[in-house]
Amino acid sequence: MPRNKHPEETIKKILDVSLQLFAEKGYEQTTVLDIVNNLGGLTRGAFYHHFKSKEEVLRAIYNRDDEENNPYYKAMKADVPNGKERLKLVLRLGLETTTQNAQHQALSSVVHQLLKSPRFMAEHLNDMKIDIGQFTILLEEGMADGSLKQGNAKLIAELFVILINFWTIPNFFPATPEEMVTKVEMIIQIITSMGYDFIDDELVQMFLNLTEILKAH
Repeated sequence: MPRNKHPEETIKKILDVSLQLFAEKGYEQTTVLDIVNNLGGLTRGAFYHHFKSKEEVLRAIYNRDDEENNPYYKAMKADVPNGKERLKLVLRLGLETTTQNAQHQALSSVVHQLLKSPRFMAEHLNDMKIDIGQFTILLEEGMADGSLKQGNAKLIAELFVILINFWTIPNFFPATPEEMVTKVEMIIQIITSMGYDFIDDELVQMFLNLTEILKAH
């Protein structure tokens, strides 16, 4: 069998096909054979040359999404006047990805399916801890340069990230569309009432638009 001169193309194809199947058919219901049968002529051997299992494929999909769409990476390189504006940029980039990036939406759908599994739930909580750490750094920057009021950055970050990434997930707390909008409004009200004004009118509207995506999941 001739050597594959473009392994990155093969890997991309495996990831793209797998993500589509995971989102449409369900992760648990998708087999390696299903993936191979949709690779347009690539063999099972080609799959196993790059991945040991579909679990490894899912982790690769997640890592790719993180590299391409992580708002913290982009915001930390941005030229902004202060910490509050950097924090707003993180939220804006994250919301734009969630509402506009089809692949990210598909991955979010898969992740929400898997949160019923204790193992994947543990991974989700670990990812939330990483988000909290990054959010804390941005809050501390704003507090240091005076663009945000002083306070316990770690606890504020925990409150905001947990509410956004836990309370708004229908798998945990089912809600009607109207209740979902109210949840988002309540989260914003809680943060702003504490004196942290990093959620402007544009972000409020983006958060409300996000409820449409959450309902679909």
